[in-house]
Amino acid sequence: MISLFMTFSASTGERRIHPDEVAAVAELVGSIPDMTEALLFTPLEESVDHPYKADGSGPVFALQLRFPDLFACEAAMDRSGILARLATGAGLSGLAGLDVTHQVMLTRSFPVDVAAHPEGASAPCSYLVHYPGPAEDMNAWNLHYLEHHPAIMRTFPDVRQIEIYTRIDWVDRLPSQRVEHMQRNKLVFDSPQALAHALGSDVIKRMRADFVQFPPFAGGNKHFPMLTRAVRPKAWRTGS
Repeated sequence: MISLFMTFSASTGERRIHPDEVAAVAELVGSIPDMTEALLFTPLEESVDHPYKADGSGPVFALQLRFPDLFACEAAMDRSGILARLATGAGLSGLAGLDVTHQVMLTRSFPVDVAAHPEGASAPCSYLVHYPGPAEDMNAWNLHYLEHHPAIMRTFPDVRQIEIYTRIDWVDRLPSQRVEHMQRNKLVFDSPQALAHALGSDVIKRMRADFVQFPPFAGGNKHFPMLTRAVRPKAWRTGS
């Protein structure tokens, strides 16, 4: 599975995308050919406690688009397609003037103990993390991280999804800025409160203990809790 990340940021960090425009983006990305799922990330309405609040307020808006393979993803990144329109904010005033970056990555999914969201759960909350890099030895970095960190993540209370994203080469014609973070990862919880509860547990101590064992790398890391909206392709919704 391939994931395309698009991140929309403002220099002040105080802008918000109106719900009507989020809905408009959802409608647009649902029309992208061969996309299997879109995830739309927006900032939390109220701050929640987590260990990395000093990382700031995070992006104004972000997208994760899933594709079955790299070729389908690259086809969606044409200069005249929906993603190019989103990158420039054409027809969407809430996105206009934002700094936009994009990156294509390989998706690595890991097991959790309870994947389904319980009935009546509030809007899911994703903990988005990225490591800009570089690492001194990228293979050693990936081996250590993939063999140790997901097993600890799995012990967070009520974590619903664990995904880690690693770098690949890709081509595109988007007007936004390409970035090549060495890694991203995502933890999903039922609500911001569930995320705060998990990150306040003793599991975070085990995460930090493993962190100090990471192979040498530069660039630090960033952590942002974001409300999450899933969008299925229109073809799936209509049954065609």
